[in-house]
Amino acid sequence: MTAKAFWFVLGCVLSFPFAAAGQGVNPSAIDSVLGRAGQKTADEYKLALPRTDLLVTVRGLAIKPGLALRSWAAFTGTDRNAMVMGDLVLLEAELNPVMDKLRSEGFEITAVHNHLMDETPQVLYMHYMGHGPASQLATSLKAALSASKTPLEKPTPPAEEPAPPAWVTTVQDSVGRSGAFKGGVLSYGVPRSDEITANGTTIAPAAGVAEAINFQAADSGQVATTGDFVLTAAEVNPVVSELRAHQIAVTALHSHMLTEQPRLFFLHFWAVGDPQSVGAGIKAALGRVSVK
Repeated sequence: MTAKAFWFVLGCVLSFPFAAAGQGVNPSAIDSVLGRAGQKTADEYKLALPRTDLLVTVRGLAIKPGLALRSWAAFTGTDRNAMVMGDLVLLEAELNPVMDKLRSEGFEITAVHNHLMDETPQVLYMHYMGHGPASQLATSLKAALSASKTPLEKPTPPAEEPAPPAWVTTVQDSVGRSGAFKGGVLSYGVPRSDEITANGTTIAPAAGVAEAINFQAADSGQVATTGDFVLTAAEVNPVVSELRAHQIAVTALHSHMLTEQPRLFFLHFWAVGDPQSVGAGIKAALGRVSVK
């Protein structure tokens, strides 16, 4: 190779956008397609698509979108080689039209099931995974969601959050951890201590493999809680026993993914009760899980 050729090749290498690839996906490209902004961490970029159009009640209690009605999408990788995982909240009539559009774009459907019980109207949860350029994945996802009534317009900027009510402090003290209070919902995302992979790719905790626990106010000073524990096989029944010992109902036990390592089970739950006792039950169940 001549010196001139060497410096030409070197210049091409140095100008190639490796640095950008190391920074993960470009949020602005995804935002421009989906019409909203998400939250970026070092590992992934996650957007919420709450079903604010639905009024869902569980035994007469109207549940807030942030409690159990939040569709989401988490992007990892690079702009040209990305993976998206997520969970879509759908009515029965919306399920297969959305599924057909995702499959036509090469997305994998990894689970379809309930998370709640006794809700009106019934809602189903469809988990999915896709691979490809990030902007193309976002475009395909938006096209699929257009087969539902999921709000896709740019959301109104949220009002300033009021000071958390007293029950939030009680729950946090009982759980022994601080959560995030937004939109009337106290949320926890407790990461597991072990690394989770799928097809050789590490899955970030926020992409659906953290213990997800949510609380909202109910009547007469009580709180409602729901979410899912992400468990290995050995953890399932100890967690079931702790939840039932604290009068927390188990509403579903199933998988969300297809090729994850280690194999995981997702246990969904529901309870309404006083903040201290409900929080204590969640703390006891978390004590049976290998979390950070």
